[in-house]
Amino acid sequence: MAAVPPGIRLLVSFSREQWYRALTFGLTFLLYTCFHLSRKPISIVKSELHKNCSSVSELATAMSAGGQLLHTDVGCSWKPFDKSNYKQLLGAMDYSFLCAYAVGMYLSGIIGERLPIRLYLTVGMLASGLFTCLFGLGYIYNIHSLSFYIFVQVMNGLVQTTGWPSVVTCIGNWFGKGRRGLIMGLWNSHTSVGNILGSLIAGYWVSSNWGLSFIVPGIIIAGMGVACFLFLIEHPNDLKRMYLQSSSADKKPEKRSWKGERGRSAGLQYKDSSKQSCDTELLLPRDAASVALQPVVVVRREAEPSPISFMGALRIPGVVEFSLCLLFAKLVSYTFLFWLPLYMTKAAHLDAKKAGDLSTLFDVGGIVGGILAGVFSDRSGKRASTCAVMLLLAAPVLYGFSRISRFGLGPTIAMLLVCGGLVNGPYALITTAVSADLGTHKSLKGNARALSTVTAIIDGTGSVGAALGPLLAGLLSAGGWNQVFYMLMTADFLALLLLLRLVMKEVTSHKSRPPAAVE
Repeated sequence: MAAVPPGIRLLVSFSREQWYRALTFGLTFLLYTCFHLSRKPISIVKSELHKNCSSVSELATAMSAGGQLLHTDVGCSWKPFDKSNYKQLLGAMDYSFLCAYAVGMYLSGIIGERLPIRLYLTVGMLASGLFTCLFGLGYIYNIHSLSFYIFVQVMNGLVQTTGWPSVVTCIGNWFGKGRRGLIMGLWNSHTSVGNILGSLIAGYWVSSNWGLSFIVPGIIIAGMGVACFLFLIEHPNDLKRMYLQSSSADKKPEKRSWKGERGRSAGLQYKDSSKQSCDTELLLPRDAASVALQPVVVVRREAEPSPISFMGALRIPGVVEFSLCLLFAKLVSYTFLFWLPLYMTKAAHLDAKKAGDLSTLFDVGGIVGGILAGVFSDRSGKRASTCAVMLLLAAPVLYGFSRISRFGLGPTIAMLLVCGGLVNGPYALITTAVSADLGTHKSLKGNARALSTVTAIIDGTGSVGAALGPLLAGLLSAGGWNQVFYMLMTADFLALLLLLRLVMKEVTSHKSRPPAAVE
């Protein structure tokens, strides 16, 4: 008998569930890429909302002589960000989004456990697309009200909380703990990919029509919301139920003898009990020896576990420590996310587009850092220790970046890559693999519905830091950018301190195990 080619064996070995697992991985990756793609434009457009008026005065004069400007009342900066306290106004706008995101995140996980994830995520993406477009329409319709932009940011922050608990729950349902760090490290690169694409899209229109820098990402995320509704499968059990229902619908009732039917039903029942999450029973009178009857199939679903309470999630070992650590880690990451392009324009004297393109290197470093953190934590089995090492290295690197960025483009590029990896590595590991581990902790006794709440608590606490970081950066930058970097280094050190208890626990538990148990 001829041997089967390896490629054919590989295709055959992939079951239907594995193909759907790959589909879920790719789809959730794209879905959350769109969330970050729609958040990034504000950091690129900041340098356009408040420009260096002396550098554009000649251009404005030339354009007014040759033809009428699109917005004649905006000679340089965009009102109301043309005032001397523009950094505080921009910081308040960031804070309004991130504060609403942090508050809404605590509620989002609880709500997400009680609603179908596919519908919940679809509505959130459509609403996020709407409010992202509204911000860009402020340019089209010449709106200069600060309250309008803050309102749009608050609403966008609230609806974007539907994203993270939903996608983490989906990916956690489909992938086990075997290589969770590596898989989620690769998957979590959607954060950096979204930031890069958002920077490129926003940078393309930032100088000519910054309204499109928001409208185009808004349309993209809304379109992906429709794709989510059409294609997302929340759980492998949903796939099994779907095929069970379709197979039972395709079967035509036939009249068979009781003995033959009983044998077939017994075989069907044995097969379904091993592969399906439901029971199949044949309801027939026991004294019907050879009567031709039509089988009646009853599908009995197992009772789903009740959602976990907020306090119950906090009692899971490690949730409090990792949540507080993420608060300071995300403070650092989001300060870079919202203020790095503006810092590059002021410190390195770059234009808005070039500063936006250069800031994508920080996200490239974040992709590498997230993957490395996942690989190391998988091999060592020590999530907290992996985060602690990267946090320890990040503080001196941040100080070096504040100094080396003044010495030319080459050193700046290198430090952006290193900073991105060390800053985003712990943030990526905690929000993905650690959250999934804690959401499926052995103390939950198999209650997978706790994953959404645990993820929301961890990321919601981290979002408090994400809200504080850009706000503090706006306040401290008035006294010089060095103060901002000192604040970031302090936050990194506090994040490290909060993990020390878990690090000691990991080290001591490793030493206490015999070699066979470790292997």
